Amino acid sequence: MSETDEIEEELPKKRSKLPLILGFVLALAGGGGGFFAVQSGLVFGNDKPAEVAPEAPAVPDMKTAKFLAVDPLVISLGPGGGNSHLRFRAQLEVAPGQEEYVAALMPRVVDVLNSYLRAVELRDLENPSALVRLRAQMLRRVQVVVGDGRVKDLLVMEFVLS
Repeated sequence: MSETDEIEEELPKKRSKLPLILGFVLALAGGGGGFFAVQSGLVFGNDKPAEVAPEAPAVPDMKTAKFLAVDPLVISLGPGGGNSHLRFRAQLEVAPGQEEYVAALMPRVVDVLNSYLRAVELRDLENPSALVRLRAQMLRRVQVVVGDGRVKDLLVMEFVLS
């Protein structure tokens, strides 16, 4: 063997960069196509074109809003809470014409709220973001008691751990 043959055997042959470039171009094309398909509604669409600017939520007519006060609750937080208590006060936003019906069921509403709040653990009550979840849970329970469509919202007026 000559010296040039030995040098050629020692040098590795350069690999082509074509597969790397081709893969990059195909990934960009696939990503762009996927983005277009989702934005245009072809994939995961809801049969309406994408809106440029979302509409403002409808403002409820406050002239027809009726509120019923829920009796204030004081809940002892059990053995894990030491001697701490929760003071809770709320109001129910009631659909027009349903005030008397909901008022008649107020003892059941107070019972379901009292039962739920006694079952909640102290660490859940101390979490700052828990009030949103608790409010949604309490509203759903009230709606089950009085029937759907009668109570629109539950407004927390007082929620104090002492």
